[in-house]
Amino acid sequence: MTRTQHTTTRRALRREVAGTIGLLADEDDFAAMRRYRTFTFDDHKTYLRQAEGLLRSLASDGGHTTIALFDPEEYAEYCAETGLDPDAPASRTRFTAELAATGPTVPYDGQPLSDLLPDLVGEAVRQATWEYATMLLARLGACAVCGEDIGRAAFNRASDLLVKLLDTSGPGTRHLVCSVPAAPETLLAALHATQDTEGNTELDETEALEFTTVLSVGIATHSAAGLVMRTTADGSPDRVQGWRLHGERLLPLTAAEVFDAYCTDAVSGDLVSPESGVDYSAASPIGDDGPEGGHRH
Repeated sequence: MTRTQHTTTRRALRREVAGTIGLLADEDDFAAMRRYRTFTFDDHKTYLRQAEGLLRSLASDGGHTTIALFDPEEYAEYCAETGLDPDAPASRTRFTAELAATGPTVPYDGQPLSDLLPDLVGEAVRQATWEYATMLLARLGACAVCGEDIGRAAFNRASDLLVKLLDTSGPGTRHLVCSVPAAPETLLAALHATQDTEGNTELDETEALEFTTVLSVGIATHSAAGLVMRTTADGSPDRVQGWRLHGERLLPLTAAEVFDAYCTDAVSGDLVSPESGVDYSAASPIGDDGPEGGHRH
């Protein structure tokens, strides 16, 4: 085989390789990595510009690349646990490979890095929220009275409520947001679902799992959780409805309460300007048989 054939074959193989880049999206995280001698970048903007150039080069060669969020604290812990030298490029490569297998990633499809970074950060927040909510449920253990697993019972109840919520309106696209007060900050989960004219619902299973888990925390901890649903359908203005969690039941909010809930930031409490052409309406009752005050474990 000639050298030209070797080169052609190698390029063809390169297109078959999927790669992951661990990105320091935050300027503070970038600054933390500068303590390592082998990390040679000294300017975050230049670093991001170079990373975007590399991504474009890989994409132009036909390769598939995903981006993971590189956390310096997690990296230091990983090196301590595995006995790796944190001041070595090979260690950073191994950590990035670990992120590709276990952490949140987003695919690079040629979009500007400035458009991709919010998606990456959002994905990381989603996973962290789900992991934290799962941990909270696991810590609750079994009911001292009946022996029932509190977290599992709450998850089953939340799953039942979600199904009934999605049945409250006709065809269209729905965006649901659940907020549960928790320390150190409010847990938030969002879910998109689409229902056709025959009543078939399509949704992302990962989003549904995260949404149900967060709602489960509200049920299990008897929190003052809230839920808002926005429905978009052809030929009518968007409709917004809301419910508050009371025990294991979702109680409908009035139109005024829905307006207040939707126009208030769930985290900061700041007012958000209402949208024109949106119907803030009284919520539909959720037909369920959950106890009014919840199962007090």
